[in-house]
Amino acid sequence: MKQIVLLHTPQKDTFYRWAHALALITIYYNIIEGLVSVFLGYEDGTIALFGFGLDSFVEVISGIGIWHMIRRMRQHGSENHDAFEKAALKITGTAFYILTVGLIGTAFFNLYQAHKPSTTLWGIIVSAVSILSMWLLIHYKLKIGRQFNSPALIADANCTKTCLYLSVVLLAASVGFELTGIGMLDSLGALGIAILSFREGREAFGKAAGVMVCGCQGNCNERS
Repeated sequence: MKQIVLLHTPQKDTFYRWAHALALITIYYNIIEGLVSVFLGYEDGTIALFGFGLDSFVEVISGIGIWHMIRRMRQHGSENHDAFEKAALKITGTAFYILTVGLIGTAFFNLYQAHKPSTTLWGIIVSAVSILSMWLLIHYKLKIGRQFNSPALIADANCTKTCLYLSVVLLAASVGFELTGIGMLDSLGALGIAILSFREGREAFGKAAGVMVCGCQGNCNERS
């Protein structure tokens, strides 16, 4: 397994400061985003925004695993997952699968009931903020990961792209409803989020098994 190549202690300190900060930002951002999205999604009756918020909470578990890995890397230098990180990945994968089933069931029930949210304005606002935030996180994770030759941070950046796609799905569904008033668009947005949640769950279990690194721009590399 390829490991970080940092020649000087100042370089190491710079890398770990950035990596640690990015991990904490990811965790705290997802907590705030999850709380806001779940509350507003419930209040407005929009399953897409509600499901988006639940997805953010699952991302927190994954983020804690990354934060732990960075702390361990600082001490030992290895990017291979330890027992704690593997457990976090398995919990993350299971939570994503449960979320997938719940969203699909609720979305089809809402389609059957012809349910309409009261508004999806907050979905537009939350998704727009999330798109900008995820883009910035991806940019800096890739920048630091490439600068200091860290496959783990680069893989984490590419995993964050799924969060960006989730935000785009939410934005499309929310804007579509606001423009047309067609209630099924909110349910279709929830189905889109469910599909991406399933993909995240599969990738989490793959990383826990040590057989793949999350979607490096369409490439999953096998690991020994």
